[in-house]
Amino acid sequence: MMTERQKQILYAIIEEYAELATPVGSVTLAKLFDVSSATIRAEMGKLEQMGYLMQPHTSAGRIPTDAGYRLYVNSLQEKIDHEPKNRQEVEKQPIDRTTKALATRIQAQTRVDYAVRAAVDSLVELTGNLGLATLGDQLYISGFGNLFAQPEFAQAAQVQAVGQLLDNIKPWLREVQPNEAINVYIGTENPVGKTSNVSLVISRFRSPYSDRSYIGVLGPTRQSYKRVMSLVRHAGLMLEEIIYE
Repeated sequence: MMTERQKQILYAIIEEYAELATPVGSVTLAKLFDVSSATIRAEMGKLEQMGYLMQPHTSAGRIPTDAGYRLYVNSLQEKIDHEPKNRQEVEKQPIDRTTKALATRIQAQTRVDYAVRAAVDSLVELTGNLGLATLGDQLYISGFGNLFAQPEFAQAAQVQAVGQLLDNIKPWLREVQPNEAINVYIGTENPVGKTSNVSLVISRFRSPYSDRSYIGVLGPTRQSYKRVMSLVRHAGLMLEEIIYE
């Protein structure tokens, strides 16, 4: 069974790796947790045995596995379930600059299709990922350059796997019908493009144009899930408010 310290070490590795894109070593974590490097290495070894970390090549550092990301994302989703569920409630909460910028840009639009485009473009700029949305039969997508500039997609085979996923995004969404405040599909959890090393963070929003309208981003599994999930969720709430004003 995972201890609380092991869980915190795993989460720290995930957040550090998202920022630096290099395997995380014991020295960095030892300073953070105020323990010896040997203690951290032992804990990292146990997390690797449990399937939450892996050691690429011969590096002394570790990176998260899809299972490690899933544990981390589940902890974030539990917090989201207890957050405000509409824009009025959200606006009473403390708001950071990026979320405020997202809301301002969406709310400035006078047409629903413009608002959706603004939401997608804003998510691309704020997350560095590919942004996408569906509204009725329309698919809005932007940010290919951002996605393929990530170091994870240096190999042609990985780019091809991402392309396969994007080619099938609309039928896939119809099949899985995401219906939570935030839905996250990590790496091999994706029904197509399983080897693409990407995560889809997507939120359903209500609209009269379709029973299934979505806004979200596609990026590498190595990303700041806390920030991205919050931005995607807020984008969905803003679009709902504009549509039903």
